[in-house]
Amino acid sequence: MLNDEYSELRKSVESFAREVVAPVIGDYYERCEFPYEIVRKMGAMGLFGLPIPEEYGGMGGDYFALCLALEELARVDSSVAITLEAGVSLGAMPLYRFGSAEQRAQWLPRLAAGEALGAFGLTEPGGGSDVPGGMRTTAVRDGDSWVINGSKAFITNSGTDLTGFVAVAAITGRRADGRPEISTIIVPSGTPGFTVGKKYSKVGWSASDTRELAFTDCRVPAANLLGELGRGYAQFLQTLDEGRIAIAALSVGLAQGCVDECLRYVRERHAFGRAIGSYQAIQFKIADMEVRTHTARLAYYHAAELMLAGQPFKKEAAIAKLVSSNAAMDNARDATQIFGGYGFMNEFPVGRFYRDAKILEIGEGTSEVQRMLIARQLGLPD
Repeated sequence: MLNDEYSELRKSVESFAREVVAPVIGDYYERCEFPYEIVRKMGAMGLFGLPIPEEYGGMGGDYFALCLALEELARVDSSVAITLEAGVSLGAMPLYRFGSAEQRAQWLPRLAAGEALGAFGLTEPGGGSDVPGGMRTTAVRDGDSWVINGSKAFITNSGTDLTGFVAVAAITGRRADGRPEISTIIVPSGTPGFTVGKKYSKVGWSASDTRELAFTDCRVPAANLLGELGRGYAQFLQTLDEGRIAIAALSVGLAQGCVDECLRYVRERHAFGRAIGSYQAIQFKIADMEVRTHTARLAYYHAAELMLAGQPFKKEAAIAKLVSSNAAMDNARDATQIFGGYGFMNEFPVGRFYRDAKILEIGEGTSEVQRMLIARQLGLPD
């Protein structure tokens, strides 16, 4: 049961999604165009500052508030939802968690207002899930500067007109056992040697920004180190643990959106003289969709509760991400089947939902990685 504050937030974002996002997002999606006007309105609502303290221009809320907003946005569109998720979870939160007082003062007010977007440069073209083993990007200290060389792939919010910086994970040395020492360095947009590639042509999330990045003798001040030297990998692990709860919330939103659309459609669509919602085969399919959604929502609520209480939540975050992404994919498949030929048309939301759902089983840790994490937390050997 949500308290009054959470309930009001949820209702506010639900209205915004239905009244502002839903009528126009299909056109953005078809054009593969970033929805600047929508993002600015989200900033004006304070959505990008939900878990950021008021002293930095945020709303002074918590991570669960962000998750509720993500769920309501994703009921209508996932491109808008992932723009918010990445902007906060991967952009603002690492800066808030690990940044210096100067870095926070410089960036957080603009990030919280949605006037700037931050991105997290982690994944590399040859790396995938093996982050430390696949990392090739390096940062070498040269006097009062870091000189960065390498490339990143699949980086959300990295090439928009609002992008303020990318926090780049790079090898800054080697440990005694030969393992890479990974640190995170803030690279502002427009820095010489920092090249933003063309937008990917994606299967889904077509109205969000995803790019490949290249760094060629890219020089930034030494003060742009985010947190402690050599702690970049640990920062990444904490960031992804939290981000999995946010992606779970987004996945639940997509799964719920499938239920919403099907309930409307089966009352309007007739076949063989009856509304198709009167057929038991359709009823059972929608009932299963609702069960998946409800179960996944409880999973991410529980993980968020543990996180906010300061208790261990790694296993529960992995469970939430796994269960909810499966629910989103299964619900999108069933919704498309219920809609029949219309489900294959992009003008109908379920067509977009189907395209958007698959990445939820991949991004911020694949389903296989989630199972590996769960097994480790149960004490099974690596």
